[in-house]
Amino acid sequence: MTHAVLPHTLWFTRCPVPTATGIAADRQWLTDEFAPDGITVRSLQDAAPDADRGAHFTHALPGLFREGGNVPALWARSRGERTRLIGLTWIEERQTVLVAPGSGIRGADALRGLRLAVPRHSIAIDFWQAMALRGFEGALASAGHTLDDATLVDVPADEHDGQWAAELAALQRGDVDAVYVKGALAVEAARRAGSEVAVELDELPDRRFRINNGTPRPLTVHQQLLDDHPDLVDRFLAVLLRAADWATEQPDEVARILGAETGAAAAGVAGAYRPGTHLTLHPDLSAQRLALLAEQEAGLRAHGFLPEPVDVTTWADPEPLRRAAALARLQPAHRPSAP
Repeated sequence: MTHAVLPHTLWFTRCPVPTATGIAADRQWLTDEFAPDGITVRSLQDAAPDADRGAHFTHALPGLFREGGNVPALWARSRGERTRLIGLTWIEERQTVLVAPGSGIRGADALRGLRLAVPRHSIAIDFWQAMALRGFEGALASAGHTLDDATLVDVPADEHDGQWAAELAALQRGDVDAVYVKGALAVEAARRAGSEVAVELDELPDRRFRINNGTPRPLTVHQQLLDDHPDLVDRFLAVLLRAADWATEQPDEVARILGAETGAAAAGVAGAYRPGTHLTLHPDLSAQRLALLAEQEAGLRAHGFLPEPVDVTTWADPEPLRRAAALARLQPAHRPSAP
């Protein structure tokens, strides 16, 4: 039993993608859970300008829960931040390789010998660059090739607004032959640019070829919060589990929330997330998902994104999720009509 003073604020951050955290935030259930304790629950994205929004990448905020891409999460742990992995999801997000209209390039095998766009951003951890490299790597591997069988073309991206804008502009200029994209905004951007799909990674039968920043997606917490207030961590996770349960019966509401989370219109959401996405929001720490994350760690380390190795197995702590599942079973589910 811990006797540490309760924190005034718990923070959460998530990427603009399908997450149980996003569902729980939309329904105000995290606020409701901790208000009786006098604890405010705040979103790092919606916080005042003086909040440390960089903590989304560094996780250098002890009271923070993060459900987001694995590139920053692994990077933060690799740099020595005392985080723990407490859950993983696997949610298909429509990963594709785009080519210029009329190019006739189709299939992963056709990527051999092409010029592949690799964006470069001046940020602490360039997860965009990592996504492109890993996306092309997976596509090429599905056809028995490696990145050495193509030409990687650096695309400076700092001066461009919008996701994938630099790469798609390079494709339109003819500077590159193919661009990796993923998610709802990518669907919309591709339509605006008139690009064509050469490879649908989601259709590849082996999910190892789709390992990337969001597959699998980690849920992490700081070790300090886990040490001082394990009960708060358990309760936070229990809310997420109940939100994921609720989502299984609310596909339309999940689609609405996804639109708000991603900033995409209904067509973009529908084009990026397959029917059944609302059934896949539950985190776990299964051996399969841990193995997939370990493959991502090895890939990122091989490309120089991680300063030190991360042992995924020792990083993971399954106990909070086990306790949270027991807690969620004891508490009534949220009603769909809740405000």
